[in-house]
Amino acid sequence: MIVLGIDPGLAATGYGVVAQRDGRLLALDGGVIGTPAAAAPAARLATIHARIEGLLAEHDPVALALEALYFGQNVRTAFAVGQARGVALLAAGTRAIACVDYTPQQVKSAVCGSGRAGKGQVQEMVQRLLALPEPPRPDHAADALAVAICHLNHAPLRERVPA
Repeated sequence: MIVLGIDPGLAATGYGVVAQRDGRLLALDGGVIGTPAAAAPAARLATIHARIEGLLAEHDPVALALEALYFGQNVRTAFAVGQARGVALLAAGTRAIACVDYTPQQVKSAVCGSGRAGKGQVQEMVQRLLALPEPPRPDHAADALAVAICHLNHAPLRERVPA
């Protein structure tokens, strides 16, 4: 089973592709889709969409797992994150790939055992769980890998429990 995890953002969208084979988790790909602040919002979203479409075509995941939108104090940031989420959902939807949301607390709990884990803890645990030589960087890539891991940990339960 292969899952594409997404940590959405307009300036930097993290992505992580994780496979589960023989009970082991393997990192297949990961990084950040960066867009320049000077570019028009539509062009930035088109860049994110095109790259996610490419990842879907390359890795053929069974699911797209996204970090759920967190409304903090900055509404402008929340709207930009929502737009980036939207283009990720569109890319998956055109391929009929299942999409699942996980809150930041769910992701941290699945990876670190605590919903209050810090960025550094998430990076270290992702490194351990995926047997990487060093913690994934930048943190957006680590977060995306963590979202994919979270889904792979929850997927067997989702299959047993009807919605």
